[in-house]
Amino acid sequence: MTIRFDGRVAIVTGAGNGLGRAHALGLAARGARVVVNDFGGARDGSGGSLTAAESVVEEIRKAGGEAMADAADVSSFEQVTVMVERATREWGSVDIMCANAGILRDKSFGKMEPADFRKVLDVHLVGSFNCAKAVWNGMRERGYGRIVFTTSSSGLYGNFGQANYGAAKTGMVGLMNVLAEEGRKTDIRVNIISPTAATRMTEELIPEPVLALMKPESVTPAVLYLLSNDAPTRTILGAGAGSFARIEIIESEGVNLPEEEWTPDAVAAHIDAISDMSKARNLPGAFAQTNKYVAQAAKRAGIELPGT
Repeated sequence: MTIRFDGRVAIVTGAGNGLGRAHALGLAARGARVVVNDFGGARDGSGGSLTAAESVVEEIRKAGGEAMADAADVSSFEQVTVMVERATREWGSVDIMCANAGILRDKSFGKMEPADFRKVLDVHLVGSFNCAKAVWNGMRERGYGRIVFTTSSSGLYGNFGQANYGAAKTGMVGLMNVLAEEGRKTDIRVNIISPTAATRMTEELIPEPVLALMKPESVTPAVLYLLSNDAPTRTILGAGAGSFARIEIIESEGVNLPEEEWTPDAVAAHIDAISDMSKARNLPGAFAQTNKYVAQAAKRAGIELPGT
């Protein structure tokens, strides 16, 4: 089956360069009408210009597609709302939101200024909220929507000098988890991509021979899959250099301790069993953890729970 986006309207943020450009071109090549959003600022979020977005729009149009440029700053809910309203007015709906825009303000934590921490969260995490919020009600009314956020291994696994970036990127995972649950009834599917690619965000961090392997276009297939009609929901995919992987947050089965052992010393004594990942699993929601702990406690106490 060939994945297509004919009749769909997509917004891709941060689409003037790098990953966003590749995603926008990929969506357009498969039939979507695309809003190419890019604030046009420098890597640290300063400045601003519509030139990069207009260049991508021109590429799409020359290839026979439909596109429009937009310079909304994703950290401004008002600007994002205007962008969504414009696309809806011109093309009737927004069916797909690919939140890709981002900036970097790297510093070790001891040297990081609060303003730089807030600014990165405003663009990445609050910006993702703004993008999802601006399209949410329209998607619910139409009974269809596809949203992809962009996380990072810097947040999922940690990276020196990126406390702001890592916090924002991991925050998106929590946002995705909740929106995926809230969107199920109206076929709004929310997923997240963890990319690694040669972009202006990574060009100073990765050696040149390696960068040559990491084309942004190698990530786009995973993004298009997560935005497709038959996409999953609440899924994290990693992608880069032609490799694709599923990423999950998992929890060990754990150990239930009797009340007389509710001490830090007992936790230390049992930490190997507590940390045994042989039966680890991904939990489908917050109450799955609660239910697991309660079931373990009830079993120890000899209490039969309803439905067991």
